[in-house]
Amino acid sequence: MMAKLTKQNNNADSIDANQYESGLSRRESLKWLGVLAAGVLLPSISGCSESVDVIATSSKGHWPTLNLAPITAKGYGKDPSMIMPVRAPWPKILTKEQINLVAVLADIIVPRDGAVPSASEVKVPDVIDEWVSAPYERQQSDRLHIMNTLAWINDESSIRFSKPFINLSVTERLTIIDDIAYDKDDLAEEFKQVTDTFSRLRKLVLAAFFCSPEGTKDIGYLGNVPIAGDYPGPTEEAMVHLNQAIQKLGLG
Repeated sequence: MMAKLTKQNNNADSIDANQYESGLSRRESLKWLGVLAAGVLLPSISGCSESVDVIATSSKGHWPTLNLAPITAKGYGKDPSMIMPVRAPWPKILTKEQINLVAVLADIIVPRDGAVPSASEVKVPDVIDEWVSAPYERQQSDRLHIMNTLAWINDESSIRFSKPFINLSVTERLTIIDDIAYDKDDLAEEFKQVTDTFSRLRKLVLAAFFCSPEGTKDIGYLGNVPIAGDYPGPTEEAMVHLNQAIQKLGLG
């Protein structure tokens, strides 16, 4: 993914400030939220986890001081109605400026690659907004990480270039992102905190992208497809694996 971060197409300015338009219905974004929370694609952000990660602290560099209001909306509960589901059970919390910034960052992480659309084109920012707005422990832990990341990036942009991140050129954006994209042996101390929290955002963007029809197509996932004619049965390789599993369980 580092290659994608550094080879981003110069047409990335097409998603500049105030250009992202939300186009995903709440029904769709809530469905994506459910898939991500199930941890199918990304167990490290599983909504089933009860643990809350703590952001590592550092004495070097700057770090935003955020006063995030608690989210008091109720979730679906343990037994939601699937026949008459609650519509928009909680309000989305990202401001227009914040979702624009998420869109820019998402397209740095997953830029358009030929016929494969970028993250913002498949409405990943809407999914991020849904995720950080959900009133569950895992999502609210990630909300802290992501909101700190967004604030740090804008602060760093103001320090380096005296303007918001979404108003930077592609080259200027990448000078910041390349410093925090991944943990590495020579990572400067002042970037350790934000590298950790940016990792959370990157994983979430990637998971949301590969939940989309375009993302699953890009990785060659076909899902359930009809078979013409009679069912051929499992392959020989599958039968060998099955028999080995049966023997291990003592069921042979």
